[in-house]
Amino acid sequence: MPLSKSLLVDSAILLALILVGLIGYKLSPYVAPRAGLVALPPPACDLARTPCEAALPQGGRLMLSVTPRPIPVATPIALLVTLEGLSAERVEVDFAGVEMNMGYLRPRLKPAGAGRFIGETTLPVCVTGRMTWQATVLVEAGGGRLAVPFRFEAGHR
Repeated sequence: MPLSKSLLVDSAILLALILVGLIGYKLSPYVAPRAGLVALPPPACDLARTPCEAALPQGGRLMLSVTPRPIPVATPIALLVTLEGLSAERVEVDFAGVEMNMGYLRPRLKPAGAGRFIGETTLPVCVTGRMTWQATVLVEAGGGRLAVPFRFEAGHR
């Protein structure tokens, strides 16, 4: 008994809907914030001049260092996150242009022992020359997420 054309079309549509739902489910942690996100205010610190740190709500502290300084664009920069009083499963640094969308730039850092996480990235060149960036350290620990933003300027005038 041959399958009718409408049954094949209906089956293809159903399969496509299931596939879209599965892809959406798998990508949702990257698009929507997870429950348990704790976002801290930016500390008063200039990341382009010195390493910066923030006190964590559950105790301990988080430090971010970016080298070289001043922070260049179109040149690799080294990232170091140090955590004290918190054991993290995953650490990323999300870079976002404050005045202009500069695209998705979120390197995942590698554990380096003793609460240290290291990585590298390159900031894109802004057409205006110098711009303000926000580097948000994203830490996954104990089933929750912590977001700590740091601001700095990079580029040239």
